Amino acid sequence: MYTVEPIGNEKYSLGEGPYYDPRFNRLSWVDILGKRVFCMENGKTESYDINQMVGAAIPLSSGRGFLLALEDGLYTLDAGKISLRVDLKKVYKDYWRSNDAKADAVGRVWVGATAEGEGHGVEGNLYIYDPHNGDIRIRVEGTKISNGMAWNSDKKKFYFSDSAEHGVFVFDYDEESGEIKNRKMLFPIENGVPDGMTIDSEDNLWVAVWGGNRIEKRSGKTGELLDTINVPAKQVSSCCFGDADMKTLYITSAGVGQSGEFDGCLFKCRVDVTGVAPDYAAV
Repeated sequence: MYTVEPIGNEKYSLGEGPYYDPRFNRLSWVDILGKRVFCMENGKTESYDINQMVGAAIPLSSGRGFLLALEDGLYTLDAGKISLRVDLKKVYKDYWRSNDAKADAVGRVWVGATAEGEGHGVEGNLYIYDPHNGDIRIRVEGTKISNGMAWNSDKKKFYFSDSAEHGVFVFDYDEESGEIKNRKMLFPIENGVPDGMTIDSEDNLWVAVWGGNRIEKRSGKTGELLDTINVPAKQVSSCCFGDADMKTLYITSAGVGQSGEFDGCLFKCRVDVTGVAPDYAAV
């Protein structure tokens, strides 16, 4: 039995993208609709107002800053200053915005575009941006709602959740080139949709189930359901491992449209497996 505790009483419209950076003992997350980035370090929380919806804030490989996946581009946030690095208007439709994003082990940035606003349906692409040469390319075309991403320990598999496809997919992955192929559904999600996810040191996936009040622990090899963490919030959006032993699972949720006591809160939960540290954006 897991004990899930809210951290503080602040509620977020669309909490997402938690990262624990062991270099600074720092937990960060975003509120997409609230257009803010949050950092918790040594028990103190700071926030930064962003003038666009922010899909993700990925820690940079050097310094204490972040790479932000915003509506129209990739930006750096460093010492409170926001600077454009990649103009995504050249590749996004005018009603798309960035959703979840992560860095891989060599510092490339994977970012999903999703449609925003009424009347557009669900559509987008998953892109990869290589800061070493400036290239940005489509990695998965015709996504619905791009969300969680993870890589296994030997960097041979890439995992990707598409919420509107109601499943988590696995690809063969080539780390040197960043190419993926041989897509197949690893497992479907019922009674909710798959959102953000993380991976542990045993190559098992921990998937937030939006609309499902839970995190599912799944085998990264077979997709088998191994365990469930019940969360006192309906719209569970993402999770990451953290703390010195990497055995605390931090969980984000969304309060938009909800009225429960803990809907929209940030949570923590101690688990019995070690997580892995995040990869950093080499921008």
